[in-house]
Amino acid sequence: MPQLSDPLTLPCGVSLPNRLLKSAMTEGLADEHDHATERLAHLYQTWSTGGTGTLITGNVMIDHRFLERPGNVVIDHNGGEDKLRHWANAGQVAGNQLWMQINHPGRQCQKLVATQPLAPSDIGIDLGGMFGKPRPMNEAEIQRAINGYARVAGVAKDTGFSGVQIHAAHGYLISQFLSPLANRRRDQWGGSLENRARFLLEVIRRCREAVGARFPIALKLNSADFSKGGFSHDDSLQVAAWVSAAGIDLLEISGGTYEKLALMGDREDGAAASRAREAYFLDYAKGIREVTDIPLAVTGGFRSYSAMQAALDSGAMDVVGIARPLCIEPDVKALLRGEKTGFRAWEKQLRIGPGWLGPNSPNRTLRTLNFGLATQWYYQQIINLADGKPPVENTGLLRRAAKHMIGERKLAKRRVVNGR
Repeated sequence: MPQLSDPLTLPCGVSLPNRLLKSAMTEGLADEHDHATERLAHLYQTWSTGGTGTLITGNVMIDHRFLERPGNVVIDHNGGEDKLRHWANAGQVAGNQLWMQINHPGRQCQKLVATQPLAPSDIGIDLGGMFGKPRPMNEAEIQRAINGYARVAGVAKDTGFSGVQIHAAHGYLISQFLSPLANRRRDQWGGSLENRARFLLEVIRRCREAVGARFPIALKLNSADFSKGGFSHDDSLQVAAWVSAAGIDLLEISGGTYEKLALMGDREDGAAASRAREAYFLDYAKGIREVTDIPLAVTGGFRSYSAMQAALDSGAMDVVGIARPLCIEPDVKALLRGEKTGFRAWEKQLRIGPGWLGPNSPNRTLRTLNFGLATQWYYQQIINLADGKPPVENTGLLRRAAKHMIGERKLAKRRVVNGR
């Protein structure tokens, strides 16, 4: 059985130095021109020297009009290639892989950025008025988006990133096309699963044309949306088989959307055993393993070395995805040697009110609030890491969240988007 420290050769021929993967986390560290910054370079150099074999960036957006949040890096005919090269070089100083995650938010674009986002259909998101009602994309807008993914993949390769990941999970645009709840189209892009997957498969095809056969293309896919009538696990099995045939090199399994927070372990499908052993989506990976032979990564819940190694020993996956723990403990060399038992579960110490309101809290509203506050807390850890500062304490969550949201609003107002 492979060890956590063992390399892995991908179908394209590229070798990952070890089985640890830093899964994507939104950073919000771009400047007012949506360009990469010195803070991003320092952040990823820290993770590179820490020893994680593969680093995946946060969302790099393909359209300056629609962002996941202010502070996203955008590649949309807006220059900044030298800054991308600096980021790419800094993030690979230790000989690791650095892959750019490519994304479009679709309907998950905050009103702070655009009051009317684009999406497959005009089905909005009910999250306290954070998002505007989307307008259905016409054929020209669909083609522009597909071209955007491919264009950004080409720029990633040209500026020194060693791979790309297409984001097709967590309720963003591609995930919306896949979901029968978000996609009510009656043309070639909606209806049957084959039609709903057409956008994704076309994106993969065009990205492969842009980067060639020897450049890694990864995909992040939901094992399920965990919403009744949404993208199901059976759907994900079929899509996994299709994307494998389309020629991707690594499939990262996650789950949920921001309406259904399975990405944080907040699931109602009875998978208590998966939560207990930390790997939220390992059971789903076992099913996907049966329909595809491409390397699989699973992200969600891993904290201990024993759970990571057991997951590899199970044969259901090849790569362990880690995200939030690396915001606090970026150096994993001792973990790879088996000398460290794992990461501290910081999120279980975040408190609002009398105690931690985690995935098992009976109050759905408070669980959602805690998710938002914990997310803001981890944003602060990323900022501190980028600035070379120690982690902040787990106090004053509401104050820190308010301060962060004010900062986002100021950046949104400073953005220079005219003339593109």
